[in-house]
Amino acid sequence: MSWRTGFRRLGGAEVRELLGAPEEATLLKITNRLDRNCMIFLAHSPFCCMATADGSGRADCSPRGDYPGFVRVLDERTIVVPDRLGNKIADSFGNLVENPYVGLLFFVPGVVETLRVNGRAYVTDDKELRTMLEQDHVRPDLAVVVEIDQVYLHCGRALLRSRLWDPDMQDLAEEIPSPGRFWADAAGAPGMTAEKLDRVFETGYQNLY
Repeated sequence: MSWRTGFRRLGGAEVRELLGAPEEATLLKITNRLDRNCMIFLAHSPFCCMATADGSGRADCSPRGDYPGFVRVLDERTIVVPDRLGNKIADSFGNLVENPYVGLLFFVPGVVETLRVNGRAYVTDDKELRTMLEQDHVRPDLAVVVEIDQVYLHCGRALLRSRLWDPDMQDLAEEIPSPGRFWADAAGAPGMTAEKLDRVFETGYQNLY
């Protein structure tokens, strides 16, 4: 089944007309610095999504995670995100070199609200920062420093509707193809079946750092 393309595109004024104006209280919660509540949220967050775009505006969003508090607060306007072992494609880093603007969405398990942080970022190999971010005796090679322009708590409607933290929803995982199947079907690596690739993933996941 295929859908037609070229749906009607709305302009900003049309979108605003359809949605209406946000409530004043919604706008008042947006600030440009971390207060005590935001710092507590970050200290308990083990996972976030980082959105970046290159110089042409092509967007990318990648997951980041570790022990709660893995993203460190340097001051009320600055946070730092460690780079843990990953696929080394470095989409986010490449984008930040061309375009410093970044959006981060932080989650805490069981909490339906999320914390949104928008700002400008850059990649660093500063030894002092990397030492501070050391985990399980492994120091990251790189880190992302984020200078905050906006921060605010986002309401929990999306997570409530999705039932993201509902244990019963984990049954959905049984219907998802394995990572080896994803990789084998997408890349078609010669001689590498989905089963063989799954064993590679299992071995790799044992070494998180």
